[in-house]
Amino acid sequence: MIPITTFAGKRIAVFGLGGSGLISASALLAGAADVVAFDDNVQSVAEANAAGIPIADLRTADWSRIAALLLAPGVPLTHPAPHWVVQCARDAGVEIIGDIELFCRERAHRAPDAPFVGITGTNGKSTTTALIGHLVASAGMDAQIGGNIGTAILSLEPPGPSLVKPLRVHVIECSSYQIDLAPSLDPSVGILINLSEDHLDRHGTMAHYAAVKERLVAGVPRAGTAIVGIDDAWCSAIAERLASSGKRLVRVSVQRELPDGMYAAGPKIVCADTAGARVIADLSGIGSLRGIHNVQNAACAVATALALGLDLTTIQAGLRSFPGLAHRMEQVGRLGKVLLVNDSKATNVDSAAQALACFSDIFWIAGGKPKTGGIESLRNFFPRIRKAYLVGEAAKEFAATLGEAVPHEIDGTLDKALAAAMRDAAASAAPEPVVLLSPACASFDQYRNFEVRGDAFRELVRALPGIASANS
Repeated sequence: MIPITTFAGKRIAVFGLGGSGLISASALLAGAADVVAFDDNVQSVAEANAAGIPIADLRTADWSRIAALLLAPGVPLTHPAPHWVVQCARDAGVEIIGDIELFCRERAHRAPDAPFVGITGTNGKSTTTALIGHLVASAGMDAQIGGNIGTAILSLEPPGPSLVKPLRVHVIECSSYQIDLAPSLDPSVGILINLSEDHLDRHGTMAHYAAVKERLVAGVPRAGTAIVGIDDAWCSAIAERLASSGKRLVRVSVQRELPDGMYAAGPKIVCADTAGARVIADLSGIGSLRGIHNVQNAACAVATALALGLDLTTIQAGLRSFPGLAHRMEQVGRLGKVLLVNDSKATNVDSAAQALACFSDIFWIAGGKPKTGGIESLRNFFPRIRKAYLVGEAAKEFAATLGEAVPHEIDGTLDKALAAAMRDAAASAAPEPVVLLSPACASFDQYRNFEVRGDAFRELVRALPGIASANS
């Protein structure tokens, strides 16, 4: 855990007592802050109280004595309306921050030169974060991986001086919610992978969502490196602003060659500068990094590794040994010629599109709690789908969109869908039929989160008679 000493002796209100909230409260207490915590959930309050976290109803608190409100990232800050605790803090002129901000202030106080990699974007954040962490660890460094990827940042080891070996590098995935609560976010290497419409219920407009995301790379100091994927108009404009500000910038594209930056040449990553263009990494045959979206993720990771001083031989070896991210194009097994892939993290159509683009003979398991727009935007991928197996609340809507273009059946639940998909894939004449769970939906109609859904799929696959490792 990272004790937060920058609020020692000050009264801090903590609201939101899930995993990161409890750890934040404990980190503040460890740093001698005067903590008072609360939550709308009675059970969460009871659990925090049992864990020794001081509790008080913040609706009746004396806000004139409170130095800051530490807010859980999921609590509404602006849209659709500020939460009542946010309004209390604003009325009292109390700053509102999150756990990423606590880390940034502690790093500035404790070890301002400690390497800190911040990763954001709409899609690819978790894979890029995991890959950077893997490359850093493969080089013999102490990789501390956390943030939105699932491990609370304050549960990691503290930042340390850059002269201490092995070098400790914090590799932190940052959601827009977290960035919104981190006004002094200043990663030494900042990555913005891409931007597309998402979380507008929280941010109101795409412009506001993009502006929040931009803060991560805008906060990179002049001695640091900003890495930006420029294949969408929002990120391209952000890159231009960063370049105009004089920051060290690496542009990344998987759609076109660049005179200065990194771009894709099939599965190869090319670096171009005044000395010319040269291949610096090759993803050929790396199953955990299939697809053009993973070329983008890997290019961002390679640019980061170079900024941290890794050599190309170490980077290439690290790419080849990357096991992949759980629930994101995770190859969970093979039964005869059939490959089974867990892409439960594809909770929207953009993510599902990336998975569908990777294979040509797909037995697709899709559905769950639908998001606005359905799967109409996936129509270009329909020729790749041999049959679809639909589950959850979205099943009827998806069936209507697929119509006569794609054979399909409504199975309702994951176990039934897997059994049907395996039956048909095993009978297919395709050389490598792929049973792909890529739901294009949230999981909340049947599962607590996409991880639980993916775990359920993995266990169902492992229970299949004769199942073997995907690499066998």
